[in-house]
This record gives sequence, C-alpha cells and structure tokens, in this order.
Amino acid sequence: MTQRKPATRSKKPAAPSRGRTQARSSTGRKAPPAPTWDERFMSALAPWKLEIAGLALVLVAAGTGLALSDLPLGKLASAWGQTMRQAFGWGAWIVALTVAFAGLHLALRRAGRPWRVTLPQIIGVELLFLALLALTHLPWAAESEEALYRAAAGRGGGYVGWAMSIPLADGVGALIAGLLLGLLGLYGAALVFRFKPQDLKTALATLSLRLDAWAEAIQRSSSGAEQSGPGTQQDGRTTKAPVGKPSARSASTVQPPGRLTIARTVTTGAKETDRPSHLPPMDLLEPGLAVEYSEEEIRDQAGRIERTLLDFGVPVKVVEVRRGPTVTQYGVAPLYREKAGADGELREHKVRVSQITALTHDLELALAATSIRVEAPVPGRPVVGIEVPNSKEALVRLRTVLESEQFRRVKSPLAIGLGLDVSGTPIVGDLAKMPHLLIAGTTGSGKSVCINTITTCLVCNNRPEELKLVMIDPKMVELVRFNGLPHLLGKVEVELERVIGVLRWMTVEMDQRYKTLAEAGARNVGEYNRAARRRRQWSPLPLLVLIIDELADLIMMAPEEVEHTMVRLAQMARAVGIHLVVATQRPSTDVVTGLIKANFPARISFAVASSIDSRVVLDGVGAESLLGKGDMLFQQPDAPKPVRLQGCFVSDLEIERVVSFWLHQTGSGTPPSAPPWEEFTARQSISDGQDPLLERVIQLAEESDTISASVIQRRLRIGYPRAARLMETLEERGVVGSGQTGGRPREVLKDRDTPQD
Repeated sequence: MTQRKPATRSKKPAAPSRGRTQARSSTGRKAPPAPTWDERFMSALAPWKLEIAGLALVLVAAGTGLALSDLPLGKLASAWGQTMRQAFGWGAWIVALTVAFAGLHLALRRAGRPWRVTLPQIIGVELLFLALLALTHLPWAAESEEALYRAAAGRGGGYVGWAMSIPLADGVGALIAGLLLGLLGLYGAALVFRFKPQDLKTALATLSLRLDAWAEAIQRSSSGAEQSGPGTQQDGRTTKAPVGKPSARSASTVQPPGRLTIARTVTTGAKETDRPSHLPPMDLLEPGLAVEYSEEEIRDQAGRIERTLLDFGVPVKVVEVRRGPTVTQYGVAPLYREKAGADGELREHKVRVSQITALTHDLELALAATSIRVEAPVPGRPVVGIEVPNSKEALVRLRTVLESEQFRRVKSPLAIGLGLDVSGTPIVGDLAKMPHLLIAGTTGSGKSVCINTITTCLVCNNRPEELKLVMIDPKMVELVRFNGLPHLLGKVEVELERVIGVLRWMTVEMDQRYKTLAEAGARNVGEYNRAARRRRQWSPLPLLVLIIDELADLIMMAPEEVEHTMVRLAQMARAVGIHLVVATQRPSTDVVTGLIKANFPARISFAVASSIDSRVVLDGVGAESLLGKGDMLFQQPDAPKPVRLQGCFVSDLEIERVVSFWLHQTGSGTPPSAPPWEEFTARQSISDGQDPLLERVIQLAEESDTISASVIQRRLRIGYPRAARLMETLEERGVVGSGQTGGRPREVLKDRDTPQD
C-alpha cells in the first residue's frame, strides 16, 4: 500500500494586513478577515438609523429656533434665520416646530409613541399651513411692490405666502381668493382633526338639544316652579331625578339619629364624548328617561322599617337612603338594647346583624313589598342594606352608561356597560380582566337583553378589524338580528349540529395564535399587536369574543365534548385575546359544572327559581329575591360580594340603527364570506344520528381483537347507555360481530369491506 505524498504548496510572501488580522482555520483555509472598528461601528448603528435621523432633525429644529430668536450666534446662524424668515415669514416658527415633531416621531419609534400620525393628517397640516401663509399676504395683494417688500423683509407669509396669494388675487380678485384660501384651510383642518360631514350633523343635533334644554331651564326658572333649586323637594311634592347621572359625591356617611340622608342623582349634564368619526355616534341610542318619586314616600317607608324591627325587639335607625332605578336601599344602623346579665344587672348590648336578616319576611309584610333583599352588611359602610322595590321602575338605557365618566375611565376596547347600581351609579365591566362571563337566570329575567347590550356595546366601540364575534344562538330568534355585522365571522350559528365544529375551530385558532405569539416573543395579544404596528410585515390579531345564548342545549347534545372544549378555552384563551360570554336558563349542576364555574370567575345572575340555583351561580343566596326584567347580581372577579344592578336595555330599533351604520360604513353589497369553521362543521354528521365519539371507538376497536361496552365505558369515560348505542352502531357498520350472551366481548372483524356512509 503506497503512501500519498503531501501536496507541496509554493510559499508566497504575505501581503500587508493594513490593520486586519488573518488567521488559518484547522482545515488550512483562510478565515474571513475580522471587521475593522469602523465597520463594527456602522453595523451597530444600522438598526438605529431612523432614531439617529430623528435626533438630527430635533437638533436642526432647535438650531433654527435659536437662529430665529435674534441671539448673537454668529454670521452663519444669522444668515440661516434670515433665510427662514424670508421664505416663510411668521411661519418659520411653525416650520421649526414641525421639524422637531417629525424628529421626535422618528426618535420614539421603538419606545412606543403616545400619538399616531396618518398620511391624511400630514397633508392636512401642509394645506392649512400654506393657506394661512397666503391669507397673511392677501391684504397687500393690490400693492404688489409692498407685498414683495414685506416678503423680502421676512414679514407676513414670506416668499411662499407672496407666491401663492398675489397670482391668485390677480386672477380671480382678492375677495374670491380669500374665500378659496379659507376653504383650503378648512379642508386641511378637517383632515388634521379627522372631521367628517356626519360629525357636523351630530354637532348640530347636540347643539339643538342643548339649546332646547337651556330654553326649558330659563322657562322653569322664570315661572318659579322650582323655588328650592334642582333635586330638592318640599311639602312632599314629587320631583324628577334623571337616571344614570350620579351626583359628584354620594352621601354615604352615617348621620346621627334624627337626620336622614337621601342620596339621589342630580342633573349635572352629560359631557359630550369625544368619539372618533368611524365609530357609531351616540345619537343612534336612545337617551335615558327620568323617574318620579316622592320624598314623603321614602320617609314613610323608613319609619315603617324602624317600627317593624322595634316591635320584634330589634331597635335600629335608618340613617341613609340610596335611590336606584328599580330598588331603594335603606341603610340601617343597629342600636343598643338593654339585657340582663348573669348578675341580674341590665347592660346594653348591640343588635346583631343576624337578628335583622331573620326578619326579612316580616318586613315584606309590613311594607307590602313583593320581595326584599337584605345585604348584611353593605361593603365599605357600617350599615345593613334593606332593598325595597320602587313603586315606579325606571328604564336604564345603554347610552346613559356609555356617556358616563365611569365608562370613559375604563381604557379598554372590551369595556361593557352593565347598568346602574342601587344608588344610580353606572357600573362598567372590562371583559379583558374578567376574562370570561357566565350569565344565568330564568326565562324572561333579562339574559338575552343583557347579551344584546354587551354585543351592542362592543360593536359601538370597536372597528371590525379590531374585534371579531362568534355568536351561537340555539333559540334561533335572539341573536339573528346581528346578522350582517362586519364584526361577525360568518353568520349567527343556530343549528346545534354545527356547534361542535365551531368549538373545535376555536381551539385550533387558539393554538395557532399561541404559536404566532411564541414566534414573535410576545406574552399576550396586546404586546403582539403593539409590535405589529411597528413592524409592517406582521398582521395584528383582532380580539375574538364567543357568545353563546343557551348553554343547556349544547350540554344536552354533547356533554363531554362541549364541557371539555369550553373548559380548555376558558383556561388558556385569555392571553391570545379570546373571551367567552355564556348564558343559560338552567343553572343546575349538570349544566354549570364545577369545571365551568372554576374558569368563569365573573358571573351575572338574574332572577332564579330557588336559593339552590343561586348557590350554583353565585356560591351564595340572594338571586332568588330579584325582581326580574333586568334586575341582577353582578359578581366581579376581585369583589367579595355581588353588586345589585338594574341592567341596561337596548331596543330592536337601536340594534337596527347600529347594524345599519356598520353596513353603510363597510358596504352592504359585499356578500358574506364563508365562516372559517366550515371545514370542521363538514366533518360533523350529528344530524344523521352519528355520535361524535364514533371515530374514536372505531380506532379503539381496530387496536384490539375484541371490544365490549364496558371497555368503551372505561376508555372513553362515558355512561353505559351511550356505550351500548355505540356498540350497536359498530355492529350496523360491520366493525364487530353479533352480540353474545353473558355480556362477553365482541369480535372485531378485521377483513371487512369499507362501509359506505
């Protein structure tokens, strides 16, 4: 075996390195030259080139401002300031500020800018600026020499204003030129502030309403009908208090005996909400109405409560009254009573709270009330709340809550207006923090109206590209009015056979979103969308809300799969922007199971049939005492006790207006696209009697030689009746042989023909 001689290479003199070091790798090849310090420096600065350009613009703007201030900065700065004045006149300062703003816009690209500038706004600023420069020079249009002299001296609009105003005035006249330039400036301002003709219509309607209210107030004050001011009452006369406009400060301090504080809502005037023009205006929703009540009636009921409890040996004092749209809460302070001790001496003992709650039915009899709820004690106040139904109920409108200060303080796209509490204060929830909502109550108690309110609130504050809805309505008549909304994915699903496919698609969508967030390195959908706005190649993920109007029908159809899918979504879907709103009229343990309750910390309970149903929903009693028609208890995730509310009402006409608005905005002629879960619903064949677990049972049978109903029970964790039906289906399809006596396993037919469905 001959040995190969190593190849000899001619040695060449090494070239001068010029500051670079070259090394040989272990294979004998030359390693790539190491980058020089200037190359490393430029590569490190490359990702920050826009920020550096922004800082440079800020420095240029600062230098321009110093040059315009006539400070002794040298000949170069003076020449630059004089050039800017001659070019733009007084507008040179505006140019400097605009350059500084553009520099900040670039420099804060990664830090997250507090503003958002669009191309129409940039064009609007330029048009408005040029129009103002030309209007400044227009008064000297008749004297061309004077106008040119002013431009050369840096006065007026400079050479730019002179070049725009003088030719236009010579062509059409100074008056028409002024009108044209004014219209150009107004158009530029409209682009800057995103003003549309519809906003003008809304502003005129609002101004008309305010003028009518002002004229009515002047007429009332001149007639002397209200001598003691708004919100007061004398001699038992009836006054009006608007619903949903709470006073600036509620009277919650306990007063000494003999004084009674009545907390009422005062007319303060709702401030106009600065709503973007692309969202539905508030004029599409009906305003709230006033409710009449008598202070004499309130004091009479307070006296009855004190006398009734005193007759049973429970001395109390009504120290405050909180008037709501449906109920009035009387704040009762327990007093002391004398009681003999072990030594026979009389001592004062304070009345226990349990003694007051035990007399609920006696209070109902004394006040002739249909139902009374006792809140013992009221959270945050040293009183026991006795809630008595009002003789006249008030209708709470959604617009009342949307225009309130409480709603404006919730900076969330998933903010929902729920209603007014017992003191008339708007209650607002955030679906992003809940993160899922369970609604329960008997038929006619207000569940469907609550779902309509939540849906209307969401679509009134979100664009279709920001929020998507998936709606399931087994009752077929409640949610179909939302068909056509661009926020909807597909249509409202009303067929139970397709629901399993919808839920399966939701889980697949959730898993896909988690993969997208993992690739982007984002913890939740909010972080991902903020990063997507900075990186144009990423597509933002819209928020997704699944609304189910009746859970009991789905549980009856496929209990295992529906519960498993819903629990998995409730446990994991929050981070990827998927939220659930589920309602049921049968709050029993077989529908609202323990797993579902554990993953729905936010719950709403309307009137239920018994205290058992109330415990299933709220883990406590109280919902059985509700009045119905929107009267509800809202359990917040971070609150120790539920809050009593009167839910908002949204009429069919209001829903039609909102849907028509979005159809007009997006174009009603576009045919609806197929829902994304069509592929999953096509696999379902529940309508022809096929069980959703049949495929798994067939796979289980193919893995063994024999199979029985008991094996199916253990492996799939189902009941015997369903397992027996599956065995019959396997026999019909020729998967297993005929049944044997004694409950023996059936033989799996391996060499069978593929059955035709």
